[in-house]
Amino acid sequence: MQIPAGFYQVKKDIESHKYSLRDIMNEYLSRIESNKDLNAFTCVFEDVTSRADEVNEKILNGSSGKLAGLICSVKDVISIKGKPLTCSSGILSDFKALYSATAVERLENEDAIIIGKVNCDEFAMGSSNENSFHGPVLNPIDKTRVPGGSSGGSAVSVAADLCMISLGSETGGSIRQPASYCGITGLKVSYGRISRFGLTAFASSFDSIGVFGKEISDIASVLEVIAGYDENDSTSSEIPVDRYCSILEEDINTETFTIGIVDEYFSEGLNPEIKAGLNSLIEKLRAAGVKIKSVSLPYSKYVIQTYYILTSAEASSNLARYDGVRYGSREVNSTNLEEMYVNTRSEGFGTEVKRRIMLGTYVLSSGYYDAYYRKAQKVRRLIKSDFDRVFHEVDYILSPTTPTTAFKLKEKIDDPLSMYLNDIYTASINLAGIPAISIPAGYDSNGLPYGVQVIGKKFDESGLFKMHKLISNTINSN
Repeated sequence: MQIPAGFYQVKKDIESHKYSLRDIMNEYLSRIESNKDLNAFTCVFEDVTSRADEVNEKILNGSSGKLAGLICSVKDVISIKGKPLTCSSGILSDFKALYSATAVERLENEDAIIIGKVNCDEFAMGSSNENSFHGPVLNPIDKTRVPGGSSGGSAVSVAADLCMISLGSETGGSIRQPASYCGITGLKVSYGRISRFGLTAFASSFDSIGVFGKEISDIASVLEVIAGYDENDSTSSEIPVDRYCSILEEDINTETFTIGIVDEYFSEGLNPEIKAGLNSLIEKLRAAGVKIKSVSLPYSKYVIQTYYILTSAEASSNLARYDGVRYGSREVNSTNLEEMYVNTRSEGFGTEVKRRIMLGTYVLSSGYYDAYYRKAQKVRRLIKSDFDRVFHEVDYILSPTTPTTAFKLKEKIDDPLSMYLNDIYTASINLAGIPAISIPAGYDSNGLPYGVQVIGKKFDESGLFKMHKLISNTINSN
């Protein structure tokens, strides 16, 4: 069965009795079953066909919500009441969520159907989706390569057409990087734009929920629903949510804005094919009347160090709750309480999570707090100030999403530093709390996709939708 692009068309076809939402759901379930080797899903929900019947009836009688016809997946760090919440970790292998995330509730209240949970790096810590209790996720474009992480399952579920939309999460690039590796769009919103209530904490001052999709109109529709203030999350913003779908319908005057090109992002370390492709795109934008300006982010050279010090520190605190006492797995052969703590955490956590907990505990310890953690917080402020200064000169920043295309499975698993450098163009955005989007930009000589990243001012997600339209039209004009 050929599923139309965009859930709006699905809804129209249901209204005209071309097919039912159950037909669509069964097609997705069949695709998930036949693509099990990708290992994208950790569980598929049993009640989705009956839910499809309910929503189908609401569509036909005119009582359906804004997202009726949309079928989506959810990263397994976001809670759905009564459903598994493993965070792709052995320590939560049998845990089920006691409540739903605000973003999930808002989706379901508008009749979106969540088909299942998708795989990720353990506790969202990773850049390849190889650090999972459930095993690695494979890139559907080349199954010998990683899909990116930590939201690899989310990206693959959309890229392989196993659903329409996926909710993922971001701490340092975990939406944009896998979107780039899998050739789809990934939106990272401003910190505070989407409630974090029900998102399992990794690094609380960095974490945010975001959206993967192939159709930008679907992403816009979802964001309109899930964004906005939530009394359960004190960090969520009361700034009104724009009508993102309407913005996509507006004409774009290319002479009314300026795009900044960061000198530091086009230097050493960037794959030559990606560099050539993005330079070609920049020249096309210039020819279309867009003002292009060279800008500098001098503190970008400290991004990786700063990001990993601060996020590891927050992780060491947030993950202290997983001790085998109240919930999650417990090592049962211990002879005393301390031994139970140690054994539970040693056996329950994977290598990468333990590495970051140890790093975080170290930088927060007496004698090292000032040398590392406090200094990193000061650098974080300087990185944010870099962006504030540049955004007085330009309206948007254009950059690569990743320095390379998707790398081979196991290629970097034993080289943490090389793995961490995949976040070199993305982590700064999380440090600053601003929004960014990865847009499919082309393919390298091996047929592997890469993305272009557009960075916006805080809470200017509307501008990113405009830029997606402009850049996609520019890329597809040939």
